[in-house]
Amino acid sequence: MITVECINCGACEPECPNQAISQGEDIFVIDPQLCTECVGFHEQEACAAVCPVDCCIPDPKIVESEEVLYARARRLHPDEKIPTLAELPASLSRFRKGPKATG
Repeated sequence: MITVECINCGACEPECPNQAISQGEDIFVIDPQLCTECVGFHEQEACAAVCPVDCCIPDPKIVESEEVLYARARRLHPDEKIPTLAELPASLSRFRKGPKATG
């Protein structure tokens, strides 16, 4: 989600591999049905990485597992060469970083 602290700079929009970010009425917004939290594409959320005010955060009301986000990425990008979930490296999923890595 993008919080009300958004300054409408637009830095996040072109970084999203799923085109989930768009200009809302007052601030940029993320479509949760298109967001994969960059699983399958980056080790962290690309929008959060470029946001100058740290207002791109996971929505605490919509907590999704790596498996759900991965399945959405595969559905949204059927022609992309995304590794299988079992072979997904840490560089393509924030869930695989640190001691709590899964796989």
